[in-house]
Amino acid sequence: ADPKNIVAIAVFVGVAVSVASVVGLAARRTHQASRLRAESEILSFLAGDVLRGETTLEALLERVRETFGMESVALLERSGETAAWTCAGSVGPRPAESPEDADVDVPVGDHMALSLRGRVLPAADRRVLAAFAAQAAVVLDRQRLQSEADRAKELAEGNRIRTALLAAVSHDLRTPLAGIKAAVTSLRSDDVEWSAQDQAELLEAIEQGADRLDHLVGNLLDMSRLQTGTVVPIIRETGLDEVVPMALGGVPNPEECVDLDIPETLPMVHVDRGLLERAVANVVENAVKYSPPDERVLISASALADRVEVRVVDRGPGVPDEAKDRIFEPFQRYGDAPRGVGVGLGLAVARGFTEAVGGTLHAEDTPGGGLTMVLALPTAAGPRPGQPDLSAAAAT
Repeated sequence: ADPKNIVAIAVFVGVAVSVASVVGLAARRTHQASRLRAESEILSFLAGDVLRGETTLEALLERVRETFGMESVALLERSGETAAWTCAGSVGPRPAESPEDADVDVPVGDHMALSLRGRVLPAADRRVLAAFAAQAAVVLDRQRLQSEADRAKELAEGNRIRTALLAAVSHDLRTPLAGIKAAVTSLRSDDVEWSAQDQAELLEAIEQGADRLDHLVGNLLDMSRLQTGTVVPIIRETGLDEVVPMALGGVPNPEECVDLDIPETLPMVHVDRGLLERAVANVVENAVKYSPPDERVLISASALADRVEVRVVDRGPGVPDEAKDRIFEPFQRYGDAPRGVGVGLGLAVARGFTEAVGGTLHAEDTPGGGLTMVLALPTAAGPRPGQPDLSAAAAT
């Protein structure tokens, strides 16, 4: 054979081997780069979502299961070295009950472990898995701290309501009781000869005091029902022109201080009639209480898309924007309302009952001065009885 050909073949083989080595190295580095990029994306996800507090423990474990293609993932913990393992959270079927039962387990501190079932992972995946395990422990701690904070907030709110209730009982409920007792004592006195007119006035004072007590105790009981979640609305189709006039029963001489504009052609609303009546009554009584003697309260209603809005408009002093939400909190009385006119539960009960029937209640400024309460209520699906079904007529 020609020595030149042998040398050429040797050179070609050497070049081929070199090219193959370079290509193999490039492929390995490309694969490594892809892997590092995937790891950086995963770590970026952990750093972003976990630090923002947007990830729940279950969502994080599900991400682990999908990322590594596992059957189940569980975060296990125990109180001590000899204590039994308990599951703090898991996703997938048949989660491991202890690290020994898992195909892969990653310790997190001394008393916690992330356990995976499905397959054995290569060592290269354990670095990212360790990051997942550490973040799972952080998420679990955050959820528990949040639960403790929520419980503490509930306890604080309960204490505040109990304190306010005691204050209400000690003053606002005793005021009408004192008036009733004074009137009864006067009527029973043998030292004074009361005229028929005087007796009628004392009896009227007793009746007014009893009505105030009934109203105050009713609001207290309603707020108790709302706080304990025992309000169960009975939703049915109801006409506002039937409910709103009934809600004026607690307003003294409503024909002298309230104007009604409730069209009979309004759609039916889907509400609990009793709860809506009580909500409207509380809102109207509040409006009348704060309105000047020479100004009338206007109650109007109109249909807007899939809801009906009831507006209770007064010309009182109004409420600044920063206090509009606060007036719906229990035991809140805005401005210079004197003690003895209520315990500050009327609007809180009204909003609670409105939301219980699927509606909303908020406050707006009245143009020209005053406050407007807006109740938005869901309409019923079909036409009101006695009205033609326009959609059916159009179809024919």
